Amino acid sequence: MYTGELEILKQAILNEHEGYHFYRLAAEKAVDDEVKNVFESMAEEEKRHEEWLRKAYGHMLENKPPIVEPFSVEQADSPGIFSEKRMMHQGLEVSALHIGVMMERLSVEYYKEASEKTRVGTLSNLYSELARWEQEHLEKLEKAYDFAREEWWGKQNFSPA
Repeated sequence: MYTGELEILKQAILNEHEGYHFYRLAAEKAVDDEVKNVFESMAEEEKRHEEWLRKAYGHMLENKPPIVEPFSVEQADSPGIFSEKRMMHQGLEVSALHIGVMMERLSVEYYKEASEKTRVGTLSNLYSELARWEQEHLEKLEKAYDFAREEWWGKQNFSPA
């Protein structure tokens, strides 16, 4: 009954699972404590997203309508913008930020498309909320990446022009 929906959920679960492991690895490799904390926070959010998606998947696997716990982006703990004076921009951290930006961008697109494709209202709402949440991650990571990139270029005596 829910075959198409299960496929969407399986890919969403995998996306969140990969995001969790990427951010955990990035946190382990980060030199700066603030950068480490942000990556750890992002990992925990990805883990929560995966848990919500797995619950919905479990219900649908049993041909039951998915039950999605209410949540909102505004209520969620989100990582803060990196402090400009505390960040140490090592090449690895700049690279990790860039990969994070690309992952979040793909997640936003995936959840927007999933929200439009699904025929289950509760899943459409879940995907829309996750798209907004991932958009918030994306905006924060983009700002941090832009700053880190400029700092790194400066340390390398590069000019983007």
